[in-house]
Amino acid sequence: MIRLSGVSKTYDDGTVAVRELSLEVGRGELVCLVGPSGCGKSTTLKMINRLVEPSTGVIEIDGQDVTHVDPVRLRRGIGYVIQQVGLFPHQKITANVMTVPLLYGESKATARERAHELMSLVGLDPEQYGDRYPHQLSGGQRQRVGVARALAADPPVLLMDEPFGAVDPVIRGRLQEEFRRLQQELGKTVVLVTHDIDEAVLLGDRVAVFADGGRLLQYDTPARLLAHPVDDEVATFVGAERGLRRLSVTRIDPAQLDPVDGVKAAELGATIAVDATLEEALALMLRDDRAMLGVTDGPTFVGVLTPAGVHRSLRSALRE
Repeated sequence: MIRLSGVSKTYDDGTVAVRELSLEVGRGELVCLVGPSGCGKSTTLKMINRLVEPSTGVIEIDGQDVTHVDPVRLRRGIGYVIQQVGLFPHQKITANVMTVPLLYGESKATARERAHELMSLVGLDPEQYGDRYPHQLSGGQRQRVGVARALAADPPVLLMDEPFGAVDPVIRGRLQEEFRRLQQELGKTVVLVTHDIDEAVLLGDRVAVFADGGRLLQYDTPARLLAHPVDDEVATFVGAERGLRRLSVTRIDPAQLDPVDGVKAAELGATIAVDATLEEALALMLRDDRAMLGVTDGPTFVGVLTPAGVHRSLRSALRE
């Protein structure tokens, strides 16, 4: 879907923002670009939709070099969400979301219907919020409006630059969970910039770790990134807590469950779905002070998870 081949950006003063970057983003994939400030993450994002022109290399979307496409036409197929949202302050929320469909020639009635549909999709009741102005919404609500507006033209590609960075941690967590649900439902191709490794491993199908000077250090799944950092620089960036972070990206392995013949799930008192993460399972064990959990696949009891089973599941994931 998106391919960057040998892409670099050097500014007139000699500053190298991105150096020889090559990576691919598959259709429907959510890729997070993560790294310290000034490492070229946002520049990379802006080169994809030509807000910044690359100095060298090729950027393709669906096999077409973006530098050979009219910038306006290119951006019509790309939704763009930034940290500060950029809503029109003197327009009501419905009008803000209607902006893009109206620019594309939709009737007011169709644009309004689309706006209300998208507001509902991102968790904002159009009857309650549609006639409010941006200043009457919380930061998290404004960010949801920004996502709705970016989706208004139904773009196949969504670029997001620190979209949840300006809200408090509790709201940010809720927005991340909501966006993950939304992405699974819509299947958009998303490139998301963040400085937060926890956000990257929570949301990303794959994570690109950048270093100063726009160097790509590692491009991998969250599980492999945390389990097998390619060098000390990546290991330092993902942190000494990477073992704990792996719990959040590793699912229960049915092969590592303990069978308990004749025991029904209800008799264990606490159960968890087989597709849950090890972090969710451990949290439930600690909350209820239990040494084991029943694991279910729908109505079927498939086994028992113990702390030893958690350890076996982690070790099994290392071999993948």
